[in-house]
Amino acid sequence: MLNLLAVGAGDTGVNPWVALAYLVAGVCFILALRGLSSPATSRAGNRYGMIGMTIAVVTTLITHDIASLPEIGIAIAIGGTIGFVIARKIAMTAMPQLVAAFHSLVGLAAVLVAGAAYANPGAFGILDSFVDATGLETLVIDPVSRVEMALGAAIGAITFSGSVIAFLKLNGNMSGSPIMLPARHVINLGTIVAILVLTAMFAHSNPVPEWVFPVILVLAFVIGFLLIIPIGGADMPVVVSMLNSYSGWAAAAMGFTLHNTAMIITGALVGSSGAILSYIMCKAMNRSFISVIAGGFGADDSGGGDGAVKVDRPWKRGSAEDAAFMMSQAEQVIIIPGYGMAVAQAQHVLREMSDLLKEKGVTVKYAIHPVAGRMPGHMNVLLAEANVPYDEVFELEDINGEFAQTDVAFVIGANDVVNPAAKTDKSSPIFGMPVFDVGKAKQVFFIKRSMGGVGYAGVDNDVFYMDQTMMLLSDAKKMVEEINKSLAD
Repeated sequence: MLNLLAVGAGDTGVNPWVALAYLVAGVCFILALRGLSSPATSRAGNRYGMIGMTIAVVTTLITHDIASLPEIGIAIAIGGTIGFVIARKIAMTAMPQLVAAFHSLVGLAAVLVAGAAYANPGAFGILDSFVDATGLETLVIDPVSRVEMALGAAIGAITFSGSVIAFLKLNGNMSGSPIMLPARHVINLGTIVAILVLTAMFAHSNPVPEWVFPVILVLAFVIGFLLIIPIGGADMPVVVSMLNSYSGWAAAAMGFTLHNTAMIITGALVGSSGAILSYIMCKAMNRSFISVIAGGFGADDSGGGDGAVKVDRPWKRGSAEDAAFMMSQAEQVIIIPGYGMAVAQAQHVLREMSDLLKEKGVTVKYAIHPVAGRMPGHMNVLLAEANVPYDEVFELEDINGEFAQTDVAFVIGANDVVNPAAKTDKSSPIFGMPVFDVGKAKQVFFIKRSMGGVGYAGVDNDVFYMDQTMMLLSDAKKMVEEINKSLAD
């Protein structure tokens, strides 16, 4: 999408072959989304996406007089090299931050294209004649293009500033707790209304006051910041998905301004699929979709966060030998992975543990919560990287009823997604979110680094103190390696 935003404009209707190429690219994008809906077909989906983007970019470069091909080639080489280096160096634990950073670049690209179109509308073919009261004819930006330009730039600016805040929260540079500003809803609503009023003024005023478009951009940057800071860590996967949707709508709006069919198709696909995913995740978390996209509307100003009070209560400490013995004697073990597994890069040794248990006749299943990790599908990607069979991975609604008949629930680096406070404590920031009923299992082994941490949402967990729970306090990878040694003996 960034490549498409960087290239020029033109009327695809002049050449039917161009329209056909963009249509083929659009079909590839649809197949990409279809493939990415399942871990089993995700690689094919990625390939379709790459093919579609290649067709769209090459078609645009061939059919539009944008700049010299050597200049474009140099730009692509520089960007491609930077992307390759980042992709090689980035850890899987930092993937959510990388996604948020990419979203910010898409939003910024939309703003820059809109700014270029505003500064030089003739180059984009969006000029129209206007006759004033004195009969003087002047050239102005076409009113329809002004609406598209303003909306695209505003959504892009919101995406940029919102993604920057999401990056800072995910990366630990900013508290993951909700940051509640006084009268935030009034400020947010007033800012959005001001953007809409100024957009209408920008579309209908002739001539357009020079200050209107820059003010729209400034307000959009501000509202992106204000919408994301009140959203807590437990809802951050929804935020990442939502910002992805915003980036798509920004690209689609700029596609209309540039008369670029491929951008319109791609942007609409990304925007709609991101919105649908955000809605599905909100439903899975028992969150209001409108509340989340409105910037934590309805959240308790005092709820949750880093200041959560932790009560000193008795708990049991287990060992790798305890876990190995109990799981080797079990009929079924359900593994619940979380962000701690990602931090420790323990997915490969976890798969080895599963293989050892299956050799002993134990049924092993993986339970994946919709918001486990820091972005949608985070745990699925890690398990797929470790070659965990897809038929052993289950979503919450498909496996939650099995915990009552399960011998061992093995929680590795998860906290909020197994916290019963989501069902019992109305003051909790995660209240209402469906969680795994690990407390119903006969035995629970819970891996975490220490008893001092209270999870990303800042809430203590009653599971730590249950009679059937043994805490395995260690780095997740190191602990699982020790369990594997005991299982192999």
